[in-house]
Amino acid sequence: MLESAARLNLILASISVGAREGRCEPMLLSIVIPVYNEAGNLRLTLQALQSELCKVGCDTEIVFVNDGSTDESQGILSGLAAADSTIKVLNFSRNFGHQAAITAGLDFASGDAVVIMDADLQDPPEILADMVKLYQQGFDVVSAQRVSREGEGLFKRLTASAFYWIMQRAVDRRIVPEVGDFRLLSRAAVLALRRFREQHRFMRGLVAWLGLKEAILPFRRPPRAAGETKYTLFKMIRLAWTAVASFSALPLRLSIAAGVALSLAGFGYFLFALYAALVLGRVVPGWTSLVFLQCLFSGVTLLALGLIGDYVARIYEEIKNRPLYVVSEILNAGQPTPAAVGAVVLTPRQAELPTDEVRRRISAKNNR
Repeated sequence: MLESAARLNLILASISVGAREGRCEPMLLSIVIPVYNEAGNLRLTLQALQSELCKVGCDTEIVFVNDGSTDESQGILSGLAAADSTIKVLNFSRNFGHQAAITAGLDFASGDAVVIMDADLQDPPEILADMVKLYQQGFDVVSAQRVSREGEGLFKRLTASAFYWIMQRAVDRRIVPEVGDFRLLSRAAVLALRRFREQHRFMRGLVAWLGLKEAILPFRRPPRAAGETKYTLFKMIRLAWTAVASFSALPLRLSIAAGVALSLAGFGYFLFALYAALVLGRVVPGWTSLVFLQCLFSGVTLLALGLIGDYVARIYEEIKNRPLYVVSEILNAGQPTPAAVGAVVLTPRQAELPTDEVRRRISAKNNR
């Protein structure tokens, strides 16, 4: 990896988009870390973080969001929070997904700047100081861009490249290739992202949609410290479809284009059939062509209906307005300020409190 100072100078020299006026260092830096079955990485990640955060030169807090882990992650996080009051822990009632965990972390983060990173040490804490320096230059978003993927096979690299190719063409051209969720956000960016409460979330697209001043910080991505990636091929495909369907009507427009093209092809085949019957004096053989055309048109029709159905289902899920996540336990943190919209936050004390109706009945009974 390039030396920290040299890399930062290179970035500052190559940035073509101007930033706002410089700002002071953040008084509080929040680190948001979604966790799902990362028991083997948590202590290593915290140790690496703490050794680097002392170089930042400001107060820090770490917000772990336990996304319904089924291993020992919750117990480990409870122990870490008991030993250090600057470590906040949010435990979800079940697995709500990586994007929901990031959303919860942003809701509860108190920092003037917030960094989102994973718990597997593939997002190296060593570049946090460089991120803060770019934040001081006036950038609202500092995104870390992978220039290499150590420990990943050819198939993973090819599918990742295809993913970002699709994202740029079908979602938003401002989405930078090889930039994941590892980024620093200013307080203004965090407050803006809190306004987005849709069910089907693609945080990278939301950050790009904001259009805030962004700096790109390249880094070499190391292999996982332990365990296996939680983003399987199926999850990558589902995330890609969520991004496309949430930010673009392109699939519906493509179905229209396919319908027009097939209609023209059908009309051309009709003209050929007339020519063969009236000019050539023979009837066009029908069974093979009819079966082929029937299957083709039926398949395209069902595909178009399926696309429409998926968009309608997403509208239905948004109209229900269900919470994005349910927090069953909070350690070393209070309620977010302002209150998180579209979220359920339960604490043991709240669960034990009687409702107003029960209070009235108890009071009436005691007054008899």
